[in-house]
Amino acid sequence: MRYIEMTGHALMSMIEPGEILPEQLQRIGLTDTCLVRVNEQGDVEVRRHNRWDLIGGLVGGFAPRAERASGRTWA
Repeated sequence: MRYIEMTGHALMSMIEPGEILPEQLQRIGLTDTCLVRVNEQGDVEVRRHNRWDLIGGLVGGFAPRAERASGRTWA
């Protein structure tokens, strides 16, 4: 499965209405410097000390937004 990795700050900058609420992300411990990844299905995971935790999902048209926000392509 391919992903785009980015910071929590980049993720927050690309979220649109109807997706994950910023308040929800903050409650689960997402910070500006957290490492997160988005897969091609829109699942968002945050890197914890010894695992990746699924924290939500993105909806339609997120691929170009993820590339713009992160400055990266799918790997």
